[in-house]
Amino acid sequence: MFTIGSKELETAENLWRRQLAQFARDNQKDLAALSWGLWLERQNKEEALGINLKPVPHFVYCSRQAVEELNKKVNNYLGEVLGVIDNHNPEKEVLIIGIGEGQLKLIQFQTEPAPPVCFQQVGADVNTLLERLEERLSQQMNVLSNSNR
Repeated sequence: MFTIGSKELETAENLWRRQLAQFARDNQKDLAALSWGLWLERQNKEEALGINLKPVPHFVYCSRQAVEELNKKVNNYLGEVLGVIDNHNPEKEVLIIGIGEGQLKLIQFQTEPAPPVCFQQVGADVNTLLERLEERLSQQMNVLSNSNR
């Protein structure tokens, strides 16, 4: 049985959130480059970059419409997420919606340099960045999951 504040409860419910936050910290420049590269390809302010953890960690597009539909199903608890999507500035910040364990986690950060400069500096195309980051994400999620068992 778990008690409030126990390490087991916190670990079981929040491990994936901590893992995604750590992944974002460890890969800020490449995530900024990917975010900008995808925005250049799609130029759609109504979409956000997402990471779906099931069945294996992978990147997805989260349309505003899909988040709106989910928001209706959860009694408007995602209104803040919609506000973040609406006010996201891809030239200055990175926005990622983490999807896992029936929950969402927003990851939003600014990089120095800005995402367009990160994209130029990284010098990789979007497909290469996606492959590279998905491989790192899978490795990191496995390592962290195994070390917390």
